[in-house]
Amino acid sequence: MKNSFILRRSALVVAALATVGCSPNSFLDVNVSPNNTSTVPPSVQLPTITIGTGFVVGNTLGRDADLFIQHYAGIANQPQTEDKYVINGNYDNEWENDLYTYNLNGSQTLIASTQATSPAYAGIAKLIKAYNFALTTDLWGDVPYSQALQGLTTIHPTFDKQQDIYEGATGVQSLFDLVREGLADLDKPSALTPGTDDVVYKGDLTKWKKVGNMLLLKFANTVSVKDPALATKVINEVLAKGAAGSAAISANADDFEVPFGTAVGNTNPYYSYNVTNRPDDQMASTRFLDSLAAFKDPRLPKFFTTTPSSPAPTEVTTFGKFTGFENGSNVTPPVRANRSVYGGYVLGTGGETPIRILTNFQRAFILAEAAVKLKTAGDANALYQEGIRLSMEKTGLSDTDIDAYFTANPAIVTLSGSDEHKVSQIIRQKWTAWVGNGYEAYNDYRRTGYPKLQPALNVSVTPNIPQRLLYPPSEVAGNGDNIPKAVITDRVWWASK
Repeated sequence: MKNSFILRRSALVVAALATVGCSPNSFLDVNVSPNNTSTVPPSVQLPTITIGTGFVVGNTLGRDADLFIQHYAGIANQPQTEDKYVINGNYDNEWENDLYTYNLNGSQTLIASTQATSPAYAGIAKLIKAYNFALTTDLWGDVPYSQALQGLTTIHPTFDKQQDIYEGATGVQSLFDLVREGLADLDKPSALTPGTDDVVYKGDLTKWKKVGNMLLLKFANTVSVKDPALATKVINEVLAKGAAGSAAISANADDFEVPFGTAVGNTNPYYSYNVTNRPDDQMASTRFLDSLAAFKDPRLPKFFTTTPSSPAPTEVTTFGKFTGFENGSNVTPPVRANRSVYGGYVLGTGGETPIRILTNFQRAFILAEAAVKLKTAGDANALYQEGIRLSMEKTGLSDTDIDAYFTANPAIVTLSGSDEHKVSQIIRQKWTAWVGNGYEAYNDYRRTGYPKLQPALNVSVTPNIPQRLLYPPSEVAGNGDNIPKAVITDRVWWASK
């Protein structure tokens, strides 16, 4: 079973099914219009699209990105083939259901039902919509955007160019302007405002404004290689609201992370897949373990379980023995007891760990990179060190342990050399920090080429790490005339040099 749909068994599935309209292709021609929301209150719609966003990041798309950027390795079933880049025919559920039907149409429905009288809800929905559209275009390139989410009015939408989705064009609102519009809504009087139905911030609109500014930084960072002028302008826009990006997420406690629980049907999607449903499909990548061990990284035992009885551990460290698997290998994996798998930082003790969407350490690393490459305000080295510290704090390391690591490893925690070398240092640490969110690490890898990763073994489709996902069969069947030609070796617009 490719996608367990555990989330959909919860009470929120009822809300999701009630709020959706048409998907971007004809498979959902009989669905209700996204403008019809008379039976579903905002207090039901908001948690549906919020938890749905965490679900899509931690489920199939996140797991496959984890394989591509070698946090994890596939040892059986779909992850084993996807680790070798065999992804043709995948992602129907994610495209058709999780993204366009639940998260995007759900966001549009909430916007339509609240814009006139309760723009606090509409503003949040626009931020969630912007994030989900960014994820979609980042992974697939050109996607239905300006003509999507229009119900039966447009059942075969055109595919907008990724450049237009980010930069804007005639008839195409940029993602940046969508976020700005959402931020403006949060400042308007609102008849209804979120409370406990806001599963992340409990109705604190000030924190949602930080999410909006964080999205501006994230999107600017994404396009910074292709459009440095736009990236510089947007980053300066956020910096003008508060030094060091304080208008964005600037405390770990304010991270945008979607909560899950330990009850059956409510655990986070990594736990649902890797513990409940498919405990023998994945384990730690040898390559990532090698990297963490080489840097004596104290996050290693937070990220992965030890294998004290392993007769052939990958790494023997002061934190214990760890055993990984080479990405793409055809050898028989070790028995379950001798596999290092995701630990408490990703899974919690019973699946309660949140899926981390936008974070404080992300802000620090983005601004460090911008200070180096775009010459925006800020001390790049101080921001780089802040990012490392914030990530380590988030894993539960004490200040004493973090200070000791910094003292013992000055070359690792200090930027040096050319600007390009400094960027490689920043992205390597960001890659490490993004354990549990393969999508963000995959974006950074494709955008910068860092960290320097070797392709998996025994690949057949392409000799290199994929640059994009392939359009799913449902979209090919339902909207094939509009789909642009693309193969997995084609770079997306913002990653092309």
